[in-house]
Amino acid sequence: MTKVDVKTETAALLDKLGVARAAWQGGDMASFSPVSGEEIGKLKTVSAAETNKAIDAAHEAFKAWRLVPAPKRGELVRLLGEELRASKADLGRLVSIEAGKITSEGLGEVQEMIDICDFAVGLSRQLYGLTIATERPGHRMMETWHPLGVVGIISAFNFPVAVWSWNAALALVAGNSIVWKPSEKTPLTALASQAIFERALARFGDAPANLSQVLIGDRAIGEALVDNHKVALVSATGSTRMGKEVGPRLAKRFARSILELGGNNAGIVCPSADLDMALRAIAFGAMGTAGQRCTTLRRLFVHDSVYDQLVPRLKKAYTSVSVGNPLETSALVGPLVDKQAFDGMQKAIAAAKAEGGSVTGGERVTEAGKDTAYYVKPAIVEMPKQAGPVLEETFAPILYVMKYSDFEAVLEDHNAVSAGLSSSIFTLNVQEAERFLSADGSDCGIANVNIGTSGAEIGGAFGGEKETGGGRESGSDAWKAYMRRATNTVNYSKALPLAQGVSFDIE
Repeated sequence: MTKVDVKTETAALLDKLGVARAAWQGGDMASFSPVSGEEIGKLKTVSAAETNKAIDAAHEAFKAWRLVPAPKRGELVRLLGEELRASKADLGRLVSIEAGKITSEGLGEVQEMIDICDFAVGLSRQLYGLTIATERPGHRMMETWHPLGVVGIISAFNFPVAVWSWNAALALVAGNSIVWKPSEKTPLTALASQAIFERALARFGDAPANLSQVLIGDRAIGEALVDNHKVALVSATGSTRMGKEVGPRLAKRFARSILELGGNNAGIVCPSADLDMALRAIAFGAMGTAGQRCTTLRRLFVHDSVYDQLVPRLKKAYTSVSVGNPLETSALVGPLVDKQAFDGMQKAIAAAKAEGGSVTGGERVTEAGKDTAYYVKPAIVEMPKQAGPVLEETFAPILYVMKYSDFEAVLEDHNAVSAGLSSSIFTLNVQEAERFLSADGSDCGIANVNIGTSGAEIGGAFGGEKETGGGRESGSDAWKAYMRRATNTVNYSKALPLAQGVSFDIE
C-alpha cells in the first residue's frame, strides 16, 4: 500500500473536518501518533481558572437549554448524527492516526457515535415518569424527570470519541450542557468532534452559546471539573487509580459520578463449547485494539477436556496474526499507544514467567525500521494458576490461559478479581449458561453467552461493578443518571387526609 505521511494527512483531515489551525499549531501540549511515534500537533491548553470560566458559561447555557422541549433538543442530536455520517470516513481515519486503531475499528467507533445519536433522538420523546397509586382519596401521585445541570466528561485515549458521544447525546436530550476534557493522548479527535458538533449547532440555529465545550489540558483541568460545584455530574473513563481519586472528591460535595474504570475480564470455555466460535470470539476479544479496550479479554479458563483441542489453535492464531501500520496495511493489530504501555506489558510478562507462565508472543515488532512506535505481537501466557499479574489489569494484548475441571471452582476464580466489567462463557449447556447469568454467577456488569467480552452495542447500559466503578452509560435507562427525579403529589379534593392515617387536627 502507499506510504502515508502521518503529519501531512493529519493536517489535511483536520482542515477538512473544520478544525482551525490555531487550535492545534503552536500550542504548549504535543499530540503524538502511536502509528509512527511522530508529533502531529501542538495544542493550546487552558488553565484551571479558564476551566472554571468555561463551567460558568456552561451553567448559563444549561439554564436556557433546560427550557427547550425535549423533542426539540433531540433535533439537535439528530443533526449531529447527520453530520457524523457525512464525516465518518474522515473522523474514523483521524481516530486511526491518533489512537492507532485499525481502519475498521476507527470507522466502527464513529458508527457508535451515530448509533447513540439515533438512540438519543428516540429517547427525546420517551423521558417517561410514572403515575403511582396513592392511598389518599382525591390525590394523584407521579414522578417527573428534569434536566440536571452541567455534565463534565473525562474520556480516555482508547475510545477517544465514542465515550464522549455516549455521554453527550444523552446529556443533551436530557437538557444539560456539557464540558469535555479529552485524554492528553488524543486531543485532536476531540477538536474534530467539537467542530462537527458546531456544524450541527449552526443548522439547529437557536441553541444557547457554550452548550458544548472542549477543554484541552492535563490533570489540573480534570480536577477543576471534579471540584466545581456547578458541575452536577462527572462521567470519567480511565483507570481504577483515577477513579479512586475522582469518586471521593465528587462524593465530598455530593455530586453525581459515572465511573467507567478497569476491567480484568474473563471467559470460560466449557466442555460443550463450539470451539470454532469460541476461537474467533477469544481472538478478537483478546487481540482487538491491541488489547487496549476496557472490555478486552485478559483471563481465559478452559476446561481440561477441551484444553488440548483449543489452546494449540489459539496459539497458532497468535503467532500468525498480522501486526502493522493500520494506515498502510490490512493488519489486524495496530500499535500500543506509547512506550509506557509497552513497558507495562513487558513487566507483566516477566512477572508471569516468574509465576511459572509459558509465553507465546509478546515481542516487539519494529515497524518500518522506526523505534518511535510500539508494535508488539499479542502474548498468550499459559499459567499454572491464577496468581501474580493475572489478578491485575495490564492494558496490553496479554491473555492468561488456565485449565479448570470444576464449574463451581471456576466461577469463584472468575469472580476473584477486583474489577467487574465484562465476562463471557462458551457453552451449549443450558444449566451452565443460566448459572453464569444468575445471581451467583458472573459478578460483572456485562455477562455474555457464546460471544466475547468486547463489542457491546449501544442499546444496552454499559458499565461494571466493584472497582470498575458501578456507573452506566449508553443505552437502556442510563439516561436517568443525567436527570433529576421529582415525586409529585396533587390534591384535587376538598379534604386533607394525611398518609399512614396520621391525624393532626388543629382548631
